[in-house]
This record gives sequence, C-alpha cells and structure tokens, in this order.
Amino acid sequence: MHFKRTWLATALVVASMTPTVFAQQPSTTKTKTAAKRPKPAPVQQGVKDLRDLVATQQQQLETQRQQMDDLKNQMQELIDATKQANAAAQKAESGVTEVQAAATKAQQDATEAQRLADQAGANAVEAKTSLALVNTNSDAQTKRVSALEGLVGRFRFSGDVRVRGESFFQDCAACADRNRGRIRARFGMEGKLNEDFIGGFYLATGSLGDSNSTNETITGFFNRKTVGVDRAYIVYQPLEHKWIQLTAGKFAYTWQRTSATFDPDLNPEGFAEKFSFDFKTPVIKNFAVQGLQLLYNENNDLKFVNGNDSYAVGGQISGRIELGPLTTTPSFTILNWRNPDAILNASAFAVQATTTGTPAGATTPVTGLPVPGEGPGCAKGSGLPATPPCVYGPQGFTNATVVDDSGKVHFLSGFLYADFILNNQIKTGWKRFPVNLLLEYQNNLNAADHPLDSTGAATDLNKQSHAYLVDVSLGQSKARNDLQFGYAWVRAEQDSAIASFIESENRAPTNLLQNRIYVLWRIRSNTVASYNLWIGRTLNSNLQHAVLAPGTVPGTTEPWLQRHQFDLVYTF
Repeated sequence: MHFKRTWLATALVVASMTPTVFAQQPSTTKTKTAAKRPKPAPVQQGVKDLRDLVATQQQQLETQRQQMDDLKNQMQELIDATKQANAAAQKAESGVTEVQAAATKAQQDATEAQRLADQAGANAVEAKTSLALVNTNSDAQTKRVSALEGLVGRFRFSGDVRVRGESFFQDCAACADRNRGRIRARFGMEGKLNEDFIGGFYLATGSLGDSNSTNETITGFFNRKTVGVDRAYIVYQPLEHKWIQLTAGKFAYTWQRTSATFDPDLNPEGFAEKFSFDFKTPVIKNFAVQGLQLLYNENNDLKFVNGNDSYAVGGQISGRIELGPLTTTPSFTILNWRNPDAILNASAFAVQATTTGTPAGATTPVTGLPVPGEGPGCAKGSGLPATPPCVYGPQGFTNATVVDDSGKVHFLSGFLYADFILNNQIKTGWKRFPVNLLLEYQNNLNAADHPLDSTGAATDLNKQSHAYLVDVSLGQSKARNDLQFGYAWVRAEQDSAIASFIESENRAPTNLLQNRIYVLWRIRSNTVASYNLWIGRTLNSNLQHAVLAPGTVPGTTEPWLQRHQFDLVYTF
C-alpha cells in the first residue's frame, strides 16, 4: 500500500505542474513570432492571439488528457503488478510453509525409516535364528510325517454298504405277505503291525443278539441302527516262513465251509493254525492243513447246566488240483463241539431278551428289561423256555432237545461234524463264463439214533444227521459288466448241524429243503446288483421244533415260502 501511495503522489505533482509549463510555452512563442512578423491591426491581432491561445490551450489539454490516460494505464499496470506481486508473495509464503511442513514430514519419515531399518535388521537376525530353528523342526517334522506315512501305508481300509428290498409270500390261509427294506454297512482296516504280524479291526451293523446277520431292518420310526465289533484279530505270518499262518481273536473263516454249517455273516472266535504249501507240479498246486479251536461260551455258573466252558476243536485238510480246464479244491473238516448245552441256557444279554422271567409267587414275567438295540429274544419251540435263561437261536431253533428232571434243557444229539466239500471251476471258451460247481456232504457223527416227533416222543426214524448241498453257476463277478447265473439246492436233516449258527436266509436252520436261484451283475468295479429267489419249506413237519407256516398240521407238507431279495452292494 505504501508503494501505491508513492506512485499516486508523484502522478498528482506531475499533473499539477503540466498546465503551468504548457501555459508558459505559448507566451514565449508569441513573443518570438511577434518580433519577426509585421505588427497587425490591434483588433485583428487580438482575435488572432486569442484564437492561437485557445488552440494552444486545446492542444495542451489534449496532451494533458493523453498524459492522464497514459498515467492511468501506468497506474493500472502498477496496481496489477502490485496485486501479482502480493499474490506471488502470498504464494511464496504458502510455498515456504508447505516446504517447511514437507521438510518436517521428511524428517519424521527419515526418523521412522531409520527405526524400521533398525527393526528390520533386528528381524533379520531373528529370522535367521528362526529359520535355523524351522529347518531343525522341519527335519524332525519330515521324519515324523515319513514315519506316519509309513505307518498309515501299512494299513488297508475297506468296507461295503448294501441296500436290500425283500418280500415274503407263502400260500396259506393264515399267511400274510411281508415286505421290508434292509441295510448293511461294514467298515474296517487291516495292516502290518510289523514284518511278521498283521492286525485287523472291523465294525458292522446288526443286532448284538444275532451272530448270523449284519442286516438292519428299516423300521423303528427312523431310529439309529446298532453297530458292533464284527472282527478284531491278529495274524502271525512270518516273512521267512509264509507257509505258517496263526490267527487269534474274532476273525473271518480261515477254512473252507458253506452255509450248511456256518452263516456267511458269522465271524468265529478263538484260534486257527494253518500250514499251507504251494507246489509247482503239473497237477497238485497246493496242500494245506489247519487246526481250529473255536470258543463260543465261558460258563462258570452251575445254574447254566454245568461249570464247563463251551468250545469246538477240530481241523481241516485241503488242496488245489488242476486237470486241464478243471480246477478243483477238495477239503475235509472234522469239528467236535463240546458242552453245546450252554446254547440252550443263554443269558438275557446274549439273546437280547425283553423279559426277565416269572418271579417266585408271581403269575406273569417281569418286563421292561433295558436291553440295547432290537434282538431276536428267546428262540421259540415246544417245551422251550420263553424267558432267560433260554435258547439262543437268532433265526429259530430246529434241533431236538430233552428236559431233565431238574427242568434244564439239553440237546438230544451231540455234534461232531464230518464235512466233505468239493469246489470246482471249469474253464470254457468264454473267459468271463466259467462253470462253477460246489458239492458238499455233511454228516453229524454224534447225532441221536432216533429223532423226536412234535410231541417230544421218540420215533422210529433213522438219524437226522445228513446235509447235502449242490450249487452250480455260470459266469463270474470280478470285472465290470460280469454276469453270473446260478442255482443252489440244500437238504439238511434236523440234527445235521447246530441250528444256531446256520444260514439266516433259509426257510429254517435245519430240517429243511431249500432252493435258491440267483443272478449277479457287476455294474461297476465296485458296485454289484443282484437278485435272489429263495424257495424253501420244512423237510419233515412232524419233527420236534419244526418251523411251520400258521395253520400247518404236523405231519402234512408245509407250503413253500418264497423270499425275493433285490440287492445293491457298493464296496470300497
């Protein structure tokens, strides 16, 4: 502002001096002109002078006006320059402030960068230390993972799931058709414990009171199904002597057998010793011999007949013979059952009974025993107890029994199996369609001489000790789209085997005539669809504990029971 006032004062001084200067100049000019020219007349001269003076004044005014315009322009330029200078000064001042702020920020950033650099250095040192530790731990972890992989790699997991639709039809007035759905699930693992030992553990569905079936009926208002230990075993098979195989626990069958003596779903318990030798001769390819000790009941309470344990001991010899397209595997088994009467005096837990018996002084049995899962309960039959201790027979009971003077139930027969099996396969021109032929003859050497009739009286019939089986099929079920068609026929007399452990799909355990037609189709490598038609009836309806359709009179022929099964099995 001081600058503006200075320039303004200067301009005013100049403006005030200019008229005087210009006013003085015409006077001088007039004097000089008057000296040179002739002297005009006074009046004319006066007018002329006045005109000259006015013209001079006008010229001076025009000059002053021009100077004022120039001065105004200069003043405006000065004002604009002053504004620009002030703006530049303000901008410069703002720039200085920003520069100072930026410098301060830069200083702070430098300080922080130095701190981070120091921290990074410390972290680098720590990282090197940690890396060394990680490398050490990684080596240890790698060793542990390798050890775990080695451990897991020694085990094999497997199992299956089966879904079944099943229908029953029997031609009798009091018989009702039956339809049901069933499921089965099994899962387990087997692996090397070391180079010489193998261990296995498997779970399966099925009632805890039924050793012969892993099926669960789809019923019970969507309740959960029972799962139990199906197998648990250890096998000793030394690497340097593979011909030796010693098995202990609850295990799959190690010997050749059929459903005429044991149900396929049953897994025996005890011990088995097998010695198998392979040969490279043209005909004989293998010979094996094995011993069996099967433990099926511990009994140390005299109220259950006696204080002796129940077990079966015996053995089997078998071989494999090749004669051109024929491969045959003959076997002979001898098995002696000791103290089987324990089967007739089973506890409530063993049979999954829901009643406890009739207390002294009462007329009705006590009910409501808390038993897990669904169970078959006490086996029914003429003269058999309805409450525990009672007969263990998951699919019914058909052997002959007697009652002693104390009221205890005993088998009429003893059981010493002599079982001959001939399993044959004949190659045909089609690799996928071999002919399979299975033949079996089973004889109970300790069967009673004469069976009992439906009233419990002795008959004049001969021993009911024989069982016969023929199973013939065409095809196989190994690879995808394999097909197998088959027919099986069974005739089992009353005491040919212990009824408690025989095929659960038959019309009855023993005293049976059974036909079976079956078809298998392997849809995928791990999926099989099958159809089974079971057609069976009781062999002699007049024998004790014969299984009969409602309304069938003992001594008459029972109508055939048809059982249709549609299965889908997924294996993994």
